[in-house]
Amino acid sequence: MMDTKITQAVILAGGRGTRLAPITDAIPKPMIKFHGKPFLEYLIEMLRDQGFKRILLLLGYLPETIQEYFGDGNKWGLSIEYSISPVEYETGLRLKIARYQIDPVFLLMYCDNYWPMNFDSMWNQFTSSGAMAQITVYRNTDKYTKDNIQVGADSYVTIYDKSRTEQNLQGVDIGFIILKNDVVDLLPDENISFEKFIYPKLVKERQLSAFVTNHRYYSVGSHERLPMTNDFLARTPTIFLDRDGVLNKKMPRAQYVCSWKDWSWLPGAKEALTLFKEAVYRVILITNQPGIARGFMTEEDLSAIHQRMIEEVRSAGGEIFAIYHCPHGWDDGCECRKPRPGMLFKAQRDHHIDLSRTYFIGDDERDTEAGIAAGCKTLSVSEDTPLLKIVQNILGK
Repeated sequence: MMDTKITQAVILAGGRGTRLAPITDAIPKPMIKFHGKPFLEYLIEMLRDQGFKRILLLLGYLPETIQEYFGDGNKWGLSIEYSISPVEYETGLRLKIARYQIDPVFLLMYCDNYWPMNFDSMWNQFTSSGAMAQITVYRNTDKYTKDNIQVGADSYVTIYDKSRTEQNLQGVDIGFIILKNDVVDLLPDENISFEKFIYPKLVKERQLSAFVTNHRYYSVGSHERLPMTNDFLARTPTIFLDRDGVLNKKMPRAQYVCSWKDWSWLPGAKEALTLFKEAVYRVILITNQPGIARGFMTEEDLSAIHQRMIEEVRSAGGEIFAIYHCPHGWDDGCECRKPRPGMLFKAQRDHHIDLSRTYFIGDDERDTEAGIAAGCKTLSVSEDTPLLKIVQNILGK
C-alpha cells in the first residue's frame, strides 16, 4: 500500500475540438472562457486546491495559446510543464512520448471534463484496491450521456466499451484516472487511443477499479453542454437546509407537522433566511417527510404547509429557492431518504450546483451523513448554536 499521496497531474489537451467549431477554429477547446476564465484554468485551480504541485499538459492543437497563458504555472502556485506532439496523435501516443516526464504514479485527466473531485477519497480507494489503475465513473442514472462502463459490486470494471453498444452498461468514464506509469509501458509505439487499448487489457487482468460518483460532471465537449457548464461555473452561492429542527420546532418521534397549526417557527429562523437572501444565496430545503407514506398526511397537505411557509418567509424578507422532500417510509429502501444523499444529488443536477462548495445545515446525524455522502460541507444546529448564529458565522456578520 502506498503511503505518499501523488502530486503530479497529467492533462490530455491536444485535440482539435472539431465538435465545437467554429469556436475552436481560433482557440483550443480548454481555452473557452466562462466568467472571464478559460475552462482549463478552473481545472488547474482545483488541482492546486487538492494539493497537486506539478501539472504536465500534453498539447497538440494551437499549443502556443495555452503555453502563453499559463507559462510555468507560478501564477497559480504550482509548476506547469508541457509535452507537444502533432495534432493528429491519439491519446496513447501522446502519453507514450511523454513517458519520461511522468511520475511513477499520477493522475490522468481530460482537458474537457470538470468534476469536483475529493482526491483524498479517490486515493484511499486506489491504494486499498491494489489495482494498476482507477478510473472515475459517473453513475449516469439521469442518462446525461450514453453509458460505456459496467462496474461490479466489488468496484472493479467488468466491461469497457468505447463504442457504447454493448448491453447492460451502467455508467460513464469521465477521466480523473489514477494510474501507475507501468501502464504507459504497455502501450505500443502506434497512434492509438489510450482508453481503447489499455482499458480492455486491464479489465481482462482485473487491474482496473472504479471510483463511482453521483455528482454530475461538466464539459466543453459539445455546444449543447456549454450553457450547463456556464451555469455550474457561475458558482451561485447555495445553501441546503433541513426543515424540522432547523426552521421549525421538531415534533415528537413518530409525529409530524401535518397542517399549518402544527408549525412553530424556531427563534431567529426567519431572520436567518433574510440574511441569506440579502447575501444572494439560494436556499434549498432537503426534508424527510415519512408522514406521507404512513398515512398521516398527503402530498397536498405538505404542499399547503410549504406554501404558507414560503409566504411567511417572503414577508420577512427571505426566500426559499426550492424544496426537495422524501415521501417514503423508514424501510422503503429509496435513494432519497436521508441519510442517503439522493435529494442532494437531484438538486445538484437540477440547478448545476457544486456540492463541494455548498453547506448542508441540519440538526441530526442523518443530515450530516447525507451531506458527507454528497460531498457537502456540513454544520448542525443545536440549542447553543441556532440557525441564525450559524448563518452569521458563514456570512461573517
